[in-house]
Amino acid sequence: MIKQPASRSCFVCGRGNLHGLKLAFYETAPGEVTANYTVPAHYQSYPGVTHGGVVAAMLDEVTGRSFSHSGETRFMVTAKLEIRYRKPVPVGQPLRIVGHAGNDNGHVGHAHGEIYSMDGVVLAEADAVLVDLPEDVISDADFEALGWKVYPDEEETV
Repeated sequence: MIKQPASRSCFVCGRGNLHGLKLAFYETAPGEVTANYTVPAHYQSYPGVTHGGVVAAMLDEVTGRSFSHSGETRFMVTAKLEIRYRKPVPVGQPLRIVGHAGNDNGHVGHAHGEIYSMDGVVLAEADAVLVDLPEDVISDADFEALGWKVYPDEEETV
């Protein structure tokens, strides 16, 4: 497994975002990314159920990350995200989040993501269309200032 970089402020992966999810993503195979996560109760909607917007954010992130592999980050933004909420996604219980890269024409990619319970039940899934972030946006980014790096599993930044 190859751990992927995270930023300091991102809502999903940001290690220094006090209100963020702080998910850690790992490349588990070419075009496949996973994260294991237990959603804290403060992200619930109905009692014991993760808010649908948080579910969408996790699926959005894992599908986009599926195109980054072998230590190389590909910065993409979501053009379309279609979600199927199959069962309530619980808070306080371990989950497995998986993203799979699909068709890719070099600028536009299609991906699929799932959130599983630890016993393998699909709780939510998504199909995404992603496009490369324009080069002028990336070329001006100060990745060091953004805290974009691979954080050791035990390291937190505030």
